[in-house]
Amino acid sequence: MKTLITGGARSGKSSYAQERAEKSGKKVMFVATAEAYDDEMRLRIEAHKRSRPSFWTTLETPSKVGRAIRVTLSDEEVILIDDITLLVNAVFNRFGEHLDQQDIEKAVLEEISELIETMKHLDKEFLIVTNEVGLGLVPDNEAGRFYRDALGRANKLLAEFCDEVYLMVSGIPLKIKPGR
Repeated sequence: MKTLITGGARSGKSSYAQERAEKSGKKVMFVATAEAYDDEMRLRIEAHKRSRPSFWTTLETPSKVGRAIRVTLSDEEVILIDDITLLVNAVFNRFGEHLDQQDIEKAVLEEISELIETMKHLDKEFLIVTNEVGLGLVPDNEAGRFYRDALGRANKLLAEFCDEVYLMVSGIPLKIKPGR
């Protein structure tokens, strides 16, 4: 089963994904895409580490997630990726101030396509966390709007591929795409 869990900031996405992974009773690989750019982010990362079981395998990779999973995977049966939002952010960061939309779009598409290919070829359960950024205010700058659009397209590709999709609203999981 491949499951996408989306929602707004602090809506309970990660907690719900972790709860599902724990309840599976299977060996879990936690794929962390966050990079600590500042003190606040370091604190968030540490809080996330404390919130998950210490016996889970942790893979920290801000890019090439599909490849990293294939290379690292052992006997884990559930792969929890947290999250796509920061993965897309890492693609943007690789380009720095050079905001070439075509190059960035291509890089995001390659990253997500590689992840989907990995999921296609592995008979594992995947739980994928991402932010739903298209429901809020329209960003007041070009880079913000472009990021929102790129993440929206990435989420759409993942939602099309996944068996089920949940939208987290105030800590409540709403199933918006039923499993096959």
